[in-house]
Amino acid sequence: MQKKILLVEDDNSLAQVYRARLEMEGFVVEHVDNGELALSKVIEFKPDLIVLDAMMPKINGFDVLDILRNTPETVNVHVVMLTALSQPKDKQRAEELGADDYLVKSQVVISDVVDRIKHHLGITQ
Repeated sequence: MQKKILLVEDDNSLAQVYRARLEMEGFVVEHVDNGELALSKVIEFKPDLIVLDAMMPKINGFDVLDILRNTPETVNVHVVMLTALSQPKDKQRAEELGADDYLVKSQVVISDVVDRIKHHLGITQ
């Protein structure tokens, strides 16, 4: 069965690139561009993993993560934060809120992100 990824990213051009690559890797991908939509989509779509940006309109990624970790239906969904925020305090905050991984956009290429997604989903390369 194909794994489902919810891509939460407000930069649509970046989201298109990630979506195309993830679909090429065999994932079923849904994309939303703000935290509010992410919270409603996660209940409907039931993703195996969420790729979550931090700085977004409506509800930021940290608040989305906090809500996901405190909601019984989503407490165990894998969350990989993919953000421009590179400060140690931001990574620490994500870890404290329960992120499975924290990747800084400027420090990774798309194949690194795909590798981390596969790692968290238990897919061997």
